[in-house]
Amino acid sequence: LRAVRGTPVSAWCWRSAGRPRTSRRSCRLAKAQPLVGLKSAKMALSRLSRPLRQAARRSVQASAVRCYTPMIKFKAGSSGSVDMPPNAGSRSSEELLLQLRKIIEKDSTAGLHQLANDWFQKADVDNSRRLEAKELAKLMSQVGLPLHGREVDTFFEHFDSGKAGEISYTDFTNTLRGEMPQFAASLAFMNQYRGHYPSNLVALKSDLAIFDADEAEEWTESIDAVIEHHGPLKARFLVHEIVDEAVRKGVKVSPSITTPMLNTIPQRMQPEYPGDLALEQRISNLVRWNAAVMVSDGNKRASGVGGHIGTFASMCDMWEVGMNHFFRGKKFPGGMGDQVYMQGHAAPGAYARAYLEGRLSLEKIMNFRQEVDGKGVSSYPHPRLMPDFWENPTVSMGIGPLAAVTQARFFRYLHLRGMADTSGSRVWCFIGDGEMDEPESIYAIARAGYERLNNLIMIVNCNYQRLDGPVRGNSKVIQEFEGVFRGAGYDCIKLIWGTAWTELIENDPDGRFIDVLERTPDGDCQRLAAKQDGALVRKELFDDNGIGHMVTDWSDEELLAAFMQPGGHDKQKIYAAFNQASQNAERGGRPTVILAKTLKGYSLATFQGRNTVHQQKTMKDEEIMDFRTVLDIPLSDEQIKRGGAGEGGEFFRNPGLDSPEVKYMMERREALGGVYPIRMPAKVSSLIELPPASNFEIFDAGNPKAMSTTMAFATLLRRLMKLGDFGKRLVPLVTDEARTFGLNAFFHEFKIHAPFGQHYTPVDHDSLMKYSEAPDGQLLQEGISEAGALCSWIACGTSYASQGCPMLPFFIYYSMFGFQRVGDFIWQAADARSRGFLLGATAGRTTLNGEGLQHQDGHSLVMALSNPAVIGWDPAFAYELSYIIEDGINKMWGEDKDLIYYISVYNENYPMPEVPQVKTLGLSAKEGCLKGLYKFAEAAADKPITVRLIGTGSIMKQSLDAVELLAEFGVGCEIWSATNIGELHREAVRKERYARLHPAEPEPSFWVQDCLGDFDGVTVFSSDNITQYPQLIEKYVGGDFVILGTDGFGRSDTREKLRRFFEIDKESIVVAALSGLARQGKVKPEVVVEAMEKFGIKYERPDITMDDCIPE
Repeated sequence: LRAVRGTPVSAWCWRSAGRPRTSRRSCRLAKAQPLVGLKSAKMALSRLSRPLRQAARRSVQASAVRCYTPMIKFKAGSSGSVDMPPNAGSRSSEELLLQLRKIIEKDSTAGLHQLANDWFQKADVDNSRRLEAKELAKLMSQVGLPLHGREVDTFFEHFDSGKAGEISYTDFTNTLRGEMPQFAASLAFMNQYRGHYPSNLVALKSDLAIFDADEAEEWTESIDAVIEHHGPLKARFLVHEIVDEAVRKGVKVSPSITTPMLNTIPQRMQPEYPGDLALEQRISNLVRWNAAVMVSDGNKRASGVGGHIGTFASMCDMWEVGMNHFFRGKKFPGGMGDQVYMQGHAAPGAYARAYLEGRLSLEKIMNFRQEVDGKGVSSYPHPRLMPDFWENPTVSMGIGPLAAVTQARFFRYLHLRGMADTSGSRVWCFIGDGEMDEPESIYAIARAGYERLNNLIMIVNCNYQRLDGPVRGNSKVIQEFEGVFRGAGYDCIKLIWGTAWTELIENDPDGRFIDVLERTPDGDCQRLAAKQDGALVRKELFDDNGIGHMVTDWSDEELLAAFMQPGGHDKQKIYAAFNQASQNAERGGRPTVILAKTLKGYSLATFQGRNTVHQQKTMKDEEIMDFRTVLDIPLSDEQIKRGGAGEGGEFFRNPGLDSPEVKYMMERREALGGVYPIRMPAKVSSLIELPPASNFEIFDAGNPKAMSTTMAFATLLRRLMKLGDFGKRLVPLVTDEARTFGLNAFFHEFKIHAPFGQHYTPVDHDSLMKYSEAPDGQLLQEGISEAGALCSWIACGTSYASQGCPMLPFFIYYSMFGFQRVGDFIWQAADARSRGFLLGATAGRTTLNGEGLQHQDGHSLVMALSNPAVIGWDPAFAYELSYIIEDGINKMWGEDKDLIYYISVYNENYPMPEVPQVKTLGLSAKEGCLKGLYKFAEAAADKPITVRLIGTGSIMKQSLDAVELLAEFGVGCEIWSATNIGELHREAVRKERYARLHPAEPEPSFWVQDCLGDFDGVTVFSSDNITQYPQLIEKYVGGDFVILGTDGFGRSDTREKLRRFFEIDKESIVVAALSGLARQGKVKPEVVVEAMEKFGIKYERPDITMDDCIPE
């Protein structure tokens, strides 16, 4: 393939041989008009590469079972050869190459394939994979190009450019291919550093009508004149200003998505700083110091615990300005304060401040990342581990930004529905510039933009570094992000330059300095910061660009100091940006982003700005001494050395509660509503009256009319939502699938939440269940985004803590798109101590019968078990589902347990039975159901042999239908319903651990063993899940345990055929039970064979998805 790609011969074009079909040769090469010139030929043949690769993949070895392309064996004089020319023996290498290319062209892909096979058969003889001249000549003869005389050496030397005496297949194909055509956009792209990329449309003129052509021409001439006399840079500034002024005056024109690389707030527009800058600097130094030594000391005393020093060093100044002047605490009016999503790697900074405030002890911070004994603090923001401190988990990249957006949206939801006053609550979200690559971050930006979340403030910490290296080494990441955010509808505040550097910019009369800064790639900016050399800054930014005169009065030290304090480390600049963002949140109509330029590892001289800074866990004594000097920390060299020797307490500095620094901190926090971060969950059991049990007994009598468990859920939820204050606190969430799950009746009755109302007439406005939107709508319709819906679910499920306003979310979705697609967010929900229900609808690999491989779920319950806070249920009947939801409400709100209930619900309709009166070890069906297992029906007394059938979910009906069939073989059936295998397993593991650690005591009993252990017969467990799920309880089941499940990929067909394929239908259950009895000697093997023949069950089961991948 490489040999043909780009070859300088007459071009061939690829075209389809008619409409797509399943023919093995559905495409062909058709001769096109010859193209003139070498370049044209190369470009045409380059286009062949993809279709040829596709064709080549369909080719296989001659011994393969399937052969989509006939194999061609080249022989001299065959159809694969050419007539011998009269000049044989004296042909040049170019003539020989042309001859070979014609041969390859004639035989198309098969010829290429065979050439490669023949090459490696020869080259693999000595494992060298290389050929000498004589071997190459023999190969060419097989191909149909015999070489004569000196042609052997001439042809070989053409490929052997390195004179090695042998050539590889790569040497051969690269030479045969010729020079690769240049990627069209490469040079144009690589020369763009500013975020202003070239467009191929610049030569096109608008064909729109112009009201006044003469006036338009005058404007055009004006711009031409500015460019001619003042240059394109001045023209750019002028156009930006004109467009921005038009927008300010209400003209409906889109502003440019990028602006010059300046601070958004000019120096002259900065408000006066309201605090004591000198005192705040001392506080920042103390916090920065304690955060850094916390990580270093922790790793010296407990090697390998990890941590990060550089991240908080880059955001410390912004964090401190926010803590002293902006971030609102829980007692602030208009809600329960702000929610701040901190960069997870910066967690030591929050601990360092809490230590100064007296909220964390010295022992706690000395045991950073050492939590098992209860003496330390967690690695990152984890409410599950520190439930009184952290509120929002953030460290898994991308989950913080999306959670922040949905939190801001849910605050507005609560306010518009009249559930809570959130008018004074904002959401601040710190994001790393590297984290912006996550798809969740990009979606979060768009979501906040179209939702117009003015209560959201995002702060992108642009320190230019990912974990390994630069974020955008070749371009300008701030300019790129500005375009993304402005395009999404944000107010964008650029916080790039510090005070001293801004003075240079504002004293630049012709804008040449800005031009230099915009042309300097981020990678070079990072290098200059890491080198910390003022002379180098002077040379590369000023002298080399002809603007050295701007800094003739500056010393190298002054120049370096200005360069090393970007806007994200200048408290006055930070305050101005934060203040404007706060005003936007109060009076604006869109979200705000602050793009802050910082230095990773700021003030840590030895590794500041270096690629390795993220991995920096410890500091040497000399580095700590330098750090101490920079921050003016009152520590002697001896104290630092003692700390480095393992006496970590010497490192940490706390001037005490009576010191000016701590008093100032506490006064500022009191003015803002209290300390932060802090988590203050409401005791829901004392606030909310739960509904009477009668509301959950509506299915107890059964229903002969067929219905699915999904419809049972919709019926129950609608009933609960109509129960006064309790009902108003239930929040259904869907991802554009409400109709699929029978919730479309909710549209009109409860309405879809839409903050700006419904300003159109829906197409179904004259129907009973019309699509209705309203600001106080209760239903959250999330669009097609499971990640966005999960984050809204988290915001709802944690509102009992974030706003002291308990709300209970019910998120129903295609079960395949839950744990499999957004498992990270469900883990985040558990970490955040969310409470609520997740309903995996259309569950079951055979129950969702028509959707196929990508939709059919049989493993979510296994995945749910991996999350300790998730209780996974698999109810078969409507009354079971109702009991489970009642139990979840009682646990979450009646007992204040931070749990998540995951429930599989199915779309198969069948009659729902009444609650059985059979007792299970003295417990009722409801009690047994909530323990995870109960007896549904006793076996018939008149049958000599009894088997036990256990069913779950929709396959429970197959177990019930198998009873009559087994009766024909003289076998009675005891029926059990397993609603929660996962909890049966967890209880067993807990009790086994107790027994293991209390060897002198009797072994404790547990439910699954008590129910199923004392049995010597055959138990058949069947479900629409993979067999790994019931295997969790296998060792606790007495007798022989036969498991039927849906291992493998799903596929589309009828339920009957799918269940026969996976062998979980009633007939397969019968055969499994009889086979087990045969192995126990209770029936003859011939009975099993008879049953298999009767039901048409065979051992052979072709599976196109895996037959070629697994052994027999």
